[in-house]
Amino acid sequence: MSNYPDDRSYTAEHEWASGEGTVTVGITAYAADALGDIVFVQLPQVGSTVAAGEACGELESTKSVSDLFSPVGGEVVEVNDAVTNDPAVVNSDPYEAGWMFKVRVDGTMDLMTAEEYAAHVAGS
Repeated sequence: MSNYPDDRSYTAEHEWASGEGTVTVGITAYAADALGDIVFVQLPQVGSTVAAGEACGELESTKSVSDLFSPVGGEVVEVNDAVTNDPAVVNSDPYEAGWMFKVRVDGTMDLMTAEEYAAHVAGS
């Protein structure tokens, strides 16, 4: 039905979240395709606090610069150095090797299912 993994939740800003308690965050294939070739990634620092729906980093591509939003609130417990060292991995594998950071969630998650996200993208 969609090209978006069913084991994740999604935001209207095209981020995904996977897991409970400690959540892995990344951007969707739709976002990676729309951005084009990603050449720079700025992630939040380990130990920092992020808020759901707020910008916490930046993605720079050959086309533009876009904010990276956190789909959940909490403490950043890990960042993926592989994407800062080789940003192209975000384009080539946004759901696995191209994850961005992990957050110890503080509160609830109000996100879309894969089916809801696919409908959101189709309506864009």
